Amino acid sequence: MTAESSPQEMARLALVRPLFDRDVGLALVNPLADPPAPFAAETACLSPNAVDKRRREFAAGRAAAHQAMAQLGHAPVAIPVAKNRAPLWPSALVGSITHTRSCAMAVVAAKGPIQGLGIDVEEDKPLADELWPAICSAQEQDWLRQQDNPGQLAKLVFSAKEAAYKCQFTVSERFYGFDGMELTIDLSECRFSARFCADQPPFTCGDHISGRFAIGAGLIVTTAELRS
Repeated sequence: MTAESSPQEMARLALVRPLFDRDVGLALVNPLADPPAPFAAETACLSPNAVDKRRREFAAGRAAAHQAMAQLGHAPVAIPVAKNRAPLWPSALVGSITHTRSCAMAVVAAKGPIQGLGIDVEEDKPLADELWPAICSAQEQDWLRQQDNPGQLAKLVFSAKEAAYKCQFTVSERFYGFDGMELTIDLSECRFSARFCADQPPFTCGDHISGRFAIGAGLIVTTAELRS
């Protein structure tokens, strides 16, 4: 964010900032507003055939990460893409990057007190019914059908699983699908718990990752963190 940030960008940052403690750097950049160019080592990770939308979102995500690093007193450095396609953070930091067409966010923290971070942002639009079985367990689908706004909350389930997955991947570096976790969502407290449905060392079946969420300013934002 800059002094020229729009009212919408300021509202979005105000929506998300309370989801993290102050030891987590958080920044937002608009992909539609000519984000700063990434470092050369970051640009090199893009496909030469990447379309303008992809390039803008990638640049905005990296710019947000650089700003979040600076908030913690770290000089911004390149965040290339690892062989597993995840962002490659400096060894002293953990972080997470997310973006949509109109919003990119990044969170960064010192590695040690915090072992993993996850953030996901989605446009606040319903998830189509036909996609539910690919994203949601039978229990989650039953819960959705009892809600007044099931399409919106299905998108929340999708986003929360994305945030929890990113958070755990920092530790496990293990891939799995949407059936790898099952959610319990507390709408009144804007919190969720993601339970592992199988062993993902060092996590075991039944372990949980806790998360928070916010809905507003046209976005659904979910966050997760692992503290030691």
